[in-house]
Amino acid sequence: MKPDVIIYGTNTCPFCQKARQDYGKSATYYNVNADRKRRKEMLKYSKGEESVPVIVEGEKVTIGYGGA
Repeated sequence: MKPDVIIYGTNTCPFCQKARQDYGKSATYYNVNADRKRRKEMLKYSKGEESVPVIVEGEKVTIGYGGA
């Protein structure tokens, strides 16, 4: 079974938009500019790095997105 995918990003980030397109409905997206709780979550996964997107796939955390 594939792990759940979470994308933390912003609505103005083109890399976030591309990640959302490529992952489609298999991912849950959180806008960290609009949701402080999710922003804190993102910063835990990224170890304080504020770059977006942060993509979480099970135990794997990827900061940034270069395409599928």
